[in-house]
Amino acid sequence: MIKNVHKPIELYSIIMYKILSEDYMDIKYGNCITVEEFNKLRTIVGWNAIENELAINSIRNASFITRAIYNNEIIGMARVCGDGGYTVVIADVIVKPDFQKKGIGKKLMENIMEYLKNNLKDGQEIFVNLMSAKDRETFYEQFGFIRRPNENVGAGMTQWIKK
Repeated sequence: MIKNVHKPIELYSIIMYKILSEDYMDIKYGNCITVEEFNKLRTIVGWNAIENELAINSIRNASFITRAIYNNEIIGMARVCGDGGYTVVIADVIVKPDFQKKGIGKKLMENIMEYLKNNLKDGQEIFVNLMSAKDRETFYEQFGFIRRPNENVGAGMTQWIKK
């Protein structure tokens, strides 16, 4: 009889490592998204769906889109919007709840930051904005973002306008 030489916590860690390393290595990252995928992700995290015409324009006019696919299903996305000058907004950073805290959002943001840096010429500087979801500020700090308000800037403001 072979004895189990692993302590319960070690065995759990080994099993979890095996699950994470095998299952989540099949995540594929790309740069296109459909309106249906866009709204599916938005609603699954409790955000409102965007009317089709506006969603199409949001996707079409984005400077950059990155998405995560697992088993042919979209599980995450993020967009970059800009004025073609110095102002950029990172929008719709979304990861399905079942896939959060597994490095997918980090990879999406790494894709965005790489895109932004690779599209600057020597000496250029851009101002990157984002509105963090509540209690997600720490996530964005790892990419160099600062919390607002602070001693230099106000909190920022938003508004939805409906007709």
